[in-house]
Amino acid sequence: MGYKVVVAGATGNVGREMLNILDERQFPVDEIAVLASRRSQGTEVSFGDKTLKIKDIEQFDWTGWDIALFAIGSDATKIHAPKAAAAGCVVIDNSSLYRYDPDIPLIVPEVNPDAIHGYAKKNIIANPNCSTAQMVVALKPLHDRARIKRVVVSTYQSVSGAGKDGMDELWDQTKGMYVPGQEKPAKKFQKQIAFNVIPQIDVFMEDGSTKEEWKMVVETKKIVDPAIKVSATCVRVPVFVGHSESINIEFEDFLDEDEARDILREAPGIMVVDKREPGGYTTPVECVGEYATYISRIRQDGTVENGLNLWCVSDNLRKGAALNAVQIAELLGNKVLKKG
Repeated sequence: MGYKVVVAGATGNVGREMLNILDERQFPVDEIAVLASRRSQGTEVSFGDKTLKIKDIEQFDWTGWDIALFAIGSDATKIHAPKAAAAGCVVIDNSSLYRYDPDIPLIVPEVNPDAIHGYAKKNIIANPNCSTAQMVVALKPLHDRARIKRVVVSTYQSVSGAGKDGMDELWDQTKGMYVPGQEKPAKKFQKQIAFNVIPQIDVFMEDGSTKEEWKMVVETKKIVDPAIKVSATCVRVPVFVGHSESINIEFEDFLDEDEARDILREAPGIMVVDKREPGGYTTPVECVGEYATYISRIRQDGTVENGLNLWCVSDNLRKGAALNAVQIAELLGNKVLKKG
């Protein structure tokens, strides 16, 4: 016996990826509904070897559905998630709307699976920010061994994190560089993204950080440990898919780089590719379509007493969004609902 599953926002990048991953991982689906706004009603999307037609989310009856994966942004989620939850459908939300609500669990299954039981307070579970998700997968096993005091992270985030419009803008601007008269001004991003990097993701806050950077700080504390200090600089780069992060970690206790490498090799959700030779590391191009979070460049940081540096890469549409949401659904099914 399986589940009645809804994917809301099924026409977007993340929604389509949710459908792909549900099929790839053979999630026990008895019935599936795909939703989007009214303008997309009737649009067809693929689920395995099936073709599904989009239904209007405004008219959808949530009664009798078990799990809903939401990828529709905060504004629409604010309207529809409470309706689904009130009807008994557990919402797994990819937006930022509920991440900081103390009554709603924020979950990365490899890191804090036991938080799943908190779903019952509001029938909603939050999916973390894409840049946070891959980082905490790397931090947790090291934290368990040596207690992390402080993290300094610089991100190199792909344009797919800004949705289809971001990917289109990079493509159009890149083509425009080579075709006279086809230059495309910045629209989705604050400045030209082609052949450039932009040290701003989301809006600026009063202290000079951006909201993306603030999210990494707050979410890491909620998911891993509130005692960890985090300093983040988030940068948009001209890569279509795949987020990269340079992470500097300061521990309470000494942790040798070789031991750290062994710990990470054994940790769930991680693939270590770390050879000290040209090309002996993973880049975003190589992680696209993969489930794992890739760790490379593990090395001691001699500038602090107990420090390590590492390089972390993951497919942001998968581990940073759709995969993590499906993993939460699997966790919910295995630990709580137990139908599949």
